Amino acid sequence: MEIVFLGTGGGRINLLKQIRGTGGFRINSTSANIHIDPGPGALVHSVKLRQSLLDIDAVIVTHGHLDHYSDAMVLIEGMSAYGLKKRGIFICNKNSIDYVSPWHKSKIGELYLVVNGEKKTFKTEKGSFEIETMAMKHDEESAFGFKLFMDEKVIGHITDTEYFDGLEKGFEGCDLLIVNCIKPEPDKYKGHLETADVIKILKKAKPKKCVITHMGIKMLRAGPLKQAERIKNETGIETVAAKDGMRIIC
Repeated sequence: MEIVFLGTGGGRINLLKQIRGTGGFRINSTSANIHIDPGPGALVHSVKLRQSLLDIDAVIVTHGHLDHYSDAMVLIEGMSAYGLKKRGIFICNKNSIDYVSPWHKSKIGELYLVVNGEKKTFKTEKGSFEIETMAMKHDEESAFGFKLFMDEKVIGHITDTEYFDGLEKGFEGCDLLIVNCIKPEPDKYKGHLETADVIKILKKAKPKKCVITHMGIKMLRAGPLKQAERIKNETGIETVAAKDGMRIIC
């Protein structure tokens, strides 16, 4: 299984300046190819990194903010063979689906509007995968994180959220946990994790490996590698700061 990072930036300033890309990330496996949170640049960076849109089996949009959904429709066109077939799986929350045109909705093979706490299995042309979704605490109130069960691996993703009691419990047992960590320390803006939150989560969830991504300007200035090293030193869990174009084998 391979994870390809098509963009590792977060926050409104980074979104407009594109210091780091905002194309989300993609999981390629023998059971399914899944693109998560295709924000601005998902198409362009997919092409640059030779990630064909035509062999995408599923698209996941964790919440209805521009840097997570803007390229969703073009991915649907690729997933549906240029819109010529009704094909592929689209997983999103109740708010995100409003940003998909009726024509693009008609090209989706299977649409799943997330019910948090539910486990659901999807069949693809190559195999199957299961997703378990968890509610987040974000200003987009229907944002969700998830665990994917696929190819005998468990991949967790904590999307944009502020820390809350019990958050880590939903992400126990992960081979790899991908965490949106937008800032290195507290500030006046709510709804996102900081480095200390990730440390708290990892100490309890205990994944085999962690990747921090979706980093804002303050995190980039503080040095993502330094923050990842801090997390590793305080938790004992291997932690990597993602870079645009980075590939991880799980």
